[in-house]
Amino acid sequence: MPTWRPRDTARARKLRNAATPAERKLWLYLGASRLDGHKFSRQMPDGPFYPDFLCRSKRLIVEIDGYSHDTDPTRDAKRDDYLNSLGYVVMRFTNDDVMKNVDGVVSAIGIALAERPTPSPSRKREGGF
Repeated sequence: MPTWRPRDTARARKLRNAATPAERKLWLYLGASRLDGHKFSRQMPDGPFYPDFLCRSKRLIVEIDGYSHDTDPTRDAKRDDYLNSLGYVVMRFTNDDVMKNVDGVVSAIGIALAERPTPSPSRKREGGF
């Protein structure tokens, strides 16, 4: 049984199509496994949230915050707490960070990826499955 609902996929697609200039710029560096071969997804549903960029294999989320995040920092804190409880590390950058220093942002993400352990593969069940 899938853990996603069709409306989740539709909302994720809508969010990807409405990406900010900063999100589009960073995607040029993260998409197609361009950053040291790490696979990132954009606006993929994970629980009730749609992280801007998600690297599942390293349990790393990258959020690009616009001006709307200045109005309610407690909302971001609750979201981060929830995602941390699932084992994710959340990195936050502003739109200005990405637009004015994308190389620095990509470097910081690369360092975080290198520091994150790769989860062990799950053990195969007996019987070859």
